Amino acid sequence: MKAFVAGATGATGRHIVQELVQREIPVRAFVRNLDRAREILPHQAELVTGDVLDAETLANALADCTSLLCATGARPSLDPTGPYKVDYQGTQNLIQAAQTANIEQFVLVSSLCTSEFFHPLNLFWLVLYWKKQAEEALRQSGLTYTIVRPGGLKNEDTPAPIIMRSADSLSEGSIPRQKVAHVCVEALFSSDARNKIVEIVAKEDAPTRDIAQLFAGIG
Repeated sequence: MKAFVAGATGATGRHIVQELVQREIPVRAFVRNLDRAREILPHQAELVTGDVLDAETLANALADCTSLLCATGARPSLDPTGPYKVDYQGTQNLIQAAQTANIEQFVLVSSLCTSEFFHPLNLFWLVLYWKKQAEEALRQSGLTYTIVRPGGLKNEDTPAPIIMRSADSLSEGSIPRQKVAHVCVEALFSSDARNKIVEIVAKEDAPTRDIAQLFAGIG
């Protein structure tokens, strides 16, 4: 196994890289800024520069990788095309490169409420809409996929257990980024995670179950 992480220096992507390294899984981190990546990512990670919007940089970067984990996302800005370019077109480029590279599994970090067009977050240049279009592109690609829709992302980890539900079952809640990373990496090892959309939040009063059990409970 060798994992490729897009969005590796992002707030969630860096936790995915750390989780992979802790499990001693070879990881190639796809980054735009090499110096920044060296500052924040584990030294065990192999770094390769490129941009998801530049499809030509993806083909060589994916060589010899077996799985792809995508944690990219448009940052708030005044550019109305940001979510379209990053959340949709960038993911499309990754999907096409993954098809060419015969990637065995594509794990996409999306968001709760992508199916709710009138959600307030869509005031940010239709960000949820474009995430939903990226999800659909992945589902129709023929690739084995796991789509992870986390609730509001928190930077501080907590002991609160994870709640996992099927698509369009949760509409509120939050979850630490570390737990999102844990779910994403666990998806690579669970046959029950394949070709599923899962929604995740963390709640103090939830029963404690391991991730494999949670995936198995999703139809």
